[in-house]
Parts: sequence; C-alpha cells; structure tokens
Amino acid sequence: MSQAPQSPDAKKTPQKSSRRRAREFAVQGLYQWQLTGDGVASIERFLRDSSTSFVRADEALFRDLFYNALREAASLKDALAPHLDREEIDVSPVERAVLLVAAYELIHKPETPYAVVINEAIEIAKTFGGTDGHRFVNGVLDKLALDVRAAEVAESRNKRR
Repeated sequence: MSQAPQSPDAKKTPQKSSRRRAREFAVQGLYQWQLTGDGVASIERFLRDSSTSFVRADEALFRDLFYNALREAASLKDALAPHLDREEIDVSPVERAVLLVAAYELIHKPETPYAVVINEAIEIAKTFGGTDGHRFVNGVLDKLALDVRAAEVAESRNKRR
C-alpha cells in the first residue's frame, strides 16, 4: 500500500547538521560521565555502538568538544559559576552537560560565532532537557558570552540597532 503524497505545504523536519549531531553526542557523553563516572573511551564506544546516527556526526568536532570539555570541566564550571542563579549541584545533569559543552566552545572555539554556540545549546536543551531548561541555559550562556567574547557581543548588538 503506498502512502499519499505530502502536500507542498507539509512541514518537513529539517535534517540535523553533522555539527549539531556532534554537539548532541558530546552532551550525551558528558551526561553519561556525570551519572556513571565511566571512562571517556568507554563512553565514546557506547555512543558509537548505541546509535546508528553517530556516523553522521562531525567526528572531529565531537572528539574536540567531548574530550576537552571533560578535561577542562573544573575550569569551565568556575567560568559558569558566577552566572548561575542556583548552586551548581542544583542544576540538572542535562543542563550541566549542555552548559559545559557550550562553555568550552565559547571559550576555546572563537571561530564559531557566539550566537551559533548559544542557539545550538538552546536547541539541544529543548531536545534533552526539562520544560524550561533551555531558558536557563540561554541566560547563563548570554552572561558568559559577555565575559569571554565582549567585543563580538557588542559588535553583534550594534549591528542590530
């Protein structure tokens, strides 16, 4: 039995980019690390083996974000702490993982526009986090961007005027 053709007005779900997939897998890896304490190689192997879409992720970006956000977790948490409206322990593990990945990218990947980093983090928080988790992530990352990319943020705001 064949399906009826979709109307041209039917909304299509856009395909995720390889970079979005890489960020999602990095967040999933950090989430797993927080909950299990497993080693990074074990977590990466699990992610590769448990999802057929892993092959469509930007592997270099995934490895950069995942391994380096883990390695720098303490300094990233220190950078995020002044912008949290609650104790870090009270931030959900999903939001914490999203914030760590995005903070690493904001601080160490200046070639990626700050607005892209924040937007990707918001979308990932919407996908994996709680109801309003994306709003919390947005607020924290907006403040962090002002600290670590002040000139870029100011230039972007001036263009919008």
